[in-house]
Amino acid sequence: MAIHLSWKQPISYIAIAALGAGVAITGDRLINPPASIAQAPTPAQVTATKPNPPSAPANVAIPTNFITAAVEKVGPAVVRIDSTQKVQSPFPEGFDDPMFRQFFGGKMPSSQEVRRGVGSGFIIDGDGKILTNAHVVAGSDTVKVTLTDGRSFTGKVLGADTVTDVAVVKIDANNLPAVPLGNSDQLKPGEWAIAIGNPLGLDNTVTEGIISATGRSSRNVGVPAERVNFIQTDAAINPGNSGGPLLNAQGEVIGMNTAIIQNAQGIGFAIPINTAKNIADQLIANGKVEHAYLGIQMVNLSPELKKQINEDPNSNMTVQQDQGVLIAKVMPDSPAAKAGLKSGDVIDRINNQAMKDASAIQQVVEQTPVGNELQIGVTRNGQPVTLSVRVGTLPRQDS
Repeated sequence: MAIHLSWKQPISYIAIAALGAGVAITGDRLINPPASIAQAPTPAQVTATKPNPPSAPANVAIPTNFITAAVEKVGPAVVRIDSTQKVQSPFPEGFDDPMFRQFFGGKMPSSQEVRRGVGSGFIIDGDGKILTNAHVVAGSDTVKVTLTDGRSFTGKVLGADTVTDVAVVKIDANNLPAVPLGNSDQLKPGEWAIAIGNPLGLDNTVTEGIISATGRSSRNVGVPAERVNFIQTDAAINPGNSGGPLLNAQGEVIGMNTAIIQNAQGIGFAIPINTAKNIADQLIANGKVEHAYLGIQMVNLSPELKKQINEDPNSNMTVQQDQGVLIAKVMPDSPAAKAGLKSGDVIDRINNQAMKDASAIQQVVEQTPVGNELQIGVTRNGQPVTLSVRVGTLPRQDS
């Protein structure tokens, strides 16, 4: 039986995701703000004034403008990416009338159009490997990379992972300037953030702000099909910034700019560089990334949600708990289904570690190698049950 949509909206997906692989026309994704964004769990964040420039040892001179120093350090390694994709477009509306069909043997012709996109990227090593967003280059027929010195190259996409929106492009060049990478695991709200990219085709644009928050889940941001805990920043990010670097005050890359919420100001998101680098390494080595997969759809319980489910005449379950992570659906023939997990189960623990929300479960699963087993403790009809689930590979979806 179907579960009523009114309480299914906030579901965090750990199952098959609807993954896009099209070319971004303007280079950055415009995300409609999720309805629950105002009520979403809020990671550590600040509303205070921007911090002072970073301190330095007494014997080291602080540059007059540390932002300028960071940009001079990294700017030469930031590139512009122009992509094209040929797509079939239907015949103009009105020509599908039966009167016209007789001239085409009952089969209407289609025309081909070329979609063009522009985005950003940054060189991660001197032999021409470039990090960018998957939505900038995935599915493209041609990729052109332009350096800050004016040289242009034809780029080859080594791999694009739409689950994390990370891609690697290779150009045939050597001795190129490369960016220094920072450690995104150590980021704290309030630190400086500097964005470089090509917004709206305006090459080498620099904006600055702070780290507004860390650990923003894909569900909070409004892209539940992806598996990233985003960095939030108020540094201005616009269409075309996609794939460009987000820097700290020392000029190290701490993130890759990827998305903005439509009609919002000062709310941009970046993929943490540690995540992006891990995915890039797999793409370079294998051309693809294997993501762990259980095959369940989850939702965080609350007293209000419990009441909605129990009063829903279309619901096929009765919820007894006010808190926990409810399994709303188990995908057929998935690892979860084979292990015996059922809709209506409430996940309490994984490998004897308490689980408080769906995002925490998603993290545990994503960090588990494919083929390993997880001991998942659930409450079923008021009774504790522990099941062993062998983690599978997220099925690929070609767009």
